[in-house]
Amino acid sequence: MSLQTSPDQAVARHGWVQALVTVLAGLIAMLVVAALGLWAAGAADLPDGAFPRVVAATVVVAVGGSVEFAGDAGAIAETRAGLTVIPLSVTLTGVLVVAAGFLRPLRHRAVAGASELAGWAGRIAVVWLLALAGLALSARQTFAVSLGEGTLSDVGDLFGTSSPRVGFRADVPVTLAFGLLWLAGVLVLALLVSPRAPLPPRLLRFQESVRPAAYAMVVLLLAFVALGVVVALVVAVTRGHARETLAVILLGLPNLVWLVFTIGLGVTWEGRVEGPFGLPMPKVLDTVLRTPDLSTLDLRTLSEQDGRVWWLLVVNAVLLVGAAFLMASRSPGRMRAWQHAVHMAVALMLTVLTVCLLGRIDAHYGLSLLGIGDVGGGLSGELFLRPGLWAALGLALLWGLVTGFAGALLASRMRHHGEVEKPKA
Repeated sequence: MSLQTSPDQAVARHGWVQALVTVLAGLIAMLVVAALGLWAAGAADLPDGAFPRVVAATVVVAVGGSVEFAGDAGAIAETRAGLTVIPLSVTLTGVLVVAAGFLRPLRHRAVAGASELAGWAGRIAVVWLLALAGLALSARQTFAVSLGEGTLSDVGDLFGTSSPRVGFRADVPVTLAFGLLWLAGVLVLALLVSPRAPLPPRLLRFQESVRPAAYAMVVLLLAFVALGVVVALVVAVTRGHARETLAVILLGLPNLVWLVFTIGLGVTWEGRVEGPFGLPMPKVLDTVLRTPDLSTLDLRTLSEQDGRVWWLLVVNAVLLVGAAFLMASRSPGRMRAWQHAVHMAVALMLTVLTVCLLGRIDAHYGLSLLGIGDVGGGLSGELFLRPGLWAALGLALLWGLVTGFAGALLASRMRHHGEVEKPKA
């Protein structure tokens, strides 16, 4: 007599081991990508063995955590620093690995109960919080800032501030809270996007309208990333700077290509680059932003530097129609063209909203002694980049309606996925 184990019992029995493997695989993948990117950017030469801690801080920020900057420069000195930017290459790596690990035990299922999915996600969340807490505790470091030689150094020696120190440390409670929200978003997105992921019976009716659109948007964003990798590699081969290009690919390529994607839709970004800070982007974008006053980043200002920027409209149109075609071909055949257009518009608005929120950049640093600023030898500076959010959502709505209708017409003669059959009682 043989005993057979049901999928529910298998997940329950081995759930903790699978959760541990999923979390470790995601964190290791992010740590490797962050380490290689920071090494290519030259961070391996940081003093006091700070490289591993900087890698940990990068992963903390990539999953929504918070890293605070602080300084100790004595009673007569003042330091100020802040950084708000997400290394989306590291984030994207973690999303793909964790989502794959979450879906793997469920891949042969058609329907799963809500309690089962919640239990499986809860195991991953417990292991995730423990691992993230250890990572956040290790993400801290301080550095000494030299005042150089001359009057400033003499004044610093006189007042006991000859070695100002600046550093960073992860805010553990905030990191755990936002890291948990990040994980929840990844797991929900995995269920929405994967066509083979099981859902509770009550939610099956929503997959006909939600899943094709969510899948198309993920494919669209990944297509821009793949296109960006190809362009970056071509530039590295033809123009050199291979190490800098590798750093951009491994740390901030989605930041760049998704910014370009929104600009191709007509979205306007405002920003400024001052001091030694720079953006992981082509020189034409940095030139537009490096002005004394607030700069506008859009198709018009970029075309003044390089007329080929207008080709972004063509690239966006082709990829958006392709995404709409993919969405319509995966939807039931009974849906009409206007319904596809509405689904595409809503999905594109949510996608652009996400890109605008994740793509914001704000960085500043300064050190002053006796009111004299920038004593760190040219380190003081400011960088910020913010989108015109409401106009971006309006443009996404318009693009979504047009391309969604066009994609539906192209897919009208193709074989569509059949209706979703509800499980019998």
